[in-house]
Amino acid sequence: MIFSSMKSAALAFLAAVGSASLVNADDVLKVMFVNQFPDTPVDLYWENHAHPNDHPDRRRLEARIAPRGGWHASETFVGHEFSYVIGSKRHYVTPPPGNVNGEQFLMLAGDTEGFRVRCEITVNSQQYMDYLDILVNPYWAPRGASRFLELVRAKHYDGSAFNRVVPGFLTQFGIGKDFFSRTKERELTIWDDFPKDTKFEPGTISFAGSGHDSRTTEIFIVNPGATQKQLDEFGQNSWETPFAVIDGDVNKSALKKIYSGYGDMPPFGKGPDSSKIYDADGYTTYLPKKFPKLDYVDRCYIVDEVGIGENSEGEF
Repeated sequence: MIFSSMKSAALAFLAAVGSASLVNADDVLKVMFVNQFPDTPVDLYWENHAHPNDHPDRRRLEARIAPRGGWHASETFVGHEFSYVIGSKRHYVTPPPGNVNGEQFLMLAGDTEGFRVRCEITVNSQQYMDYLDILVNPYWAPRGASRFLELVRAKHYDGSAFNRVVPGFLTQFGIGKDFFSRTKERELTIWDDFPKDTKFEPGTISFAGSGHDSRTTEIFIVNPGATQKQLDEFGQNSWETPFAVIDGDVNKSALKKIYSGYGDMPPFGKGPDSSKIYDADGYTTYLPKKFPKLDYVDRCYIVDEVGIGENSEGEF
């Protein structure tokens, strides 16, 4: 793990700022800080409350984190405070306790409402073009939100099929059109996010999964008409944590226009079998031959990144 080699350095830094005597090595917390702003780097500061506000060591720059998915891995301790500035406002963040691996994942997004993604799609069985506007919340499920934005930037969803569309239940997509891409991404699972008790409602978006820490690329959107019983059942699985919503009135969105005539996937229905879509001929033979009326994502993009250059990488 990238964090393991940082432990001694982190404890040394704690000693340098006068905090090591207060920290047990078992309390060390590994934190991944991520910046998803389109063009604004974020300066992350280590706050040292052992000094007064006007002391030169009260606040130290730990990292400048690049935009568009830049990241910084920090080894700190439970209860320690960091800060960063967005615009003219300083924001303070104290990472909560980590997962079973002692790791935490946080997005530095200030007071932003979220990150807007537009997916241009076919509707009415490929007869017309329409779009879905998605608002990605940076704080509900930061691992899931960052993974989705990363996949959008990589154009993974471009050309993918709406392979599971069940009225009054959900619309699912995310198996990449390119065989090599979907095969690679299928193996790159991410850990579950900590649940935030965010309630599911029509238009809520979450990753699909098959077990603990199983999320890859497939996501689902809760369809209009879902019963309260169904809404209450969403989120009972550890991987079902909302990270986004359909922006605007979901009942007036293109969601209802996506072809749903094939029903649910096996064994619940006779719709497309996800495992066969992952095969080499999934998009070249299986879907067009067996399910010719499906609708597809034409392309997805992050609205505020249109016209901005290549992705940036973080530092640690």
